[in-house]
Amino acid sequence: MAWRGQLSRYIKEIRFLLSPNSPSSAATKTFIENHYKDLKTKNPKLPILIREATGIEPQLWARYDMGIERGFFLEGLSEEQISKALEDLSKGGAAASLKG
Repeated sequence: MAWRGQLSRYIKEIRFLLSPNSPSSAATKTFIENHYKDLKTKNPKLPILIREATGIEPQLWARYDMGIERGFFLEGLSEEQISKALEDLSKGGAAASLKG
């Protein structure tokens, strides 16, 4: 998972949105509890925001240069699938950077 150490190379901000008590946000909450420390240790200057709101569908957003944002809806995804979504966002930033 070397890509985890490269997140801040292309991504300017990561945002997790979830409902604190909703079963649909359970995997997202577990992912954050299990992986936040590692992600932050490997990317100390990267803002990783966690936004909780009642009734919101779990989501993951990445902001790149020039305000470009991409995101995934996380409802129904496992921890492993959420990790894959984050990896895809990191690769999307690399592709966007290479084009620009």
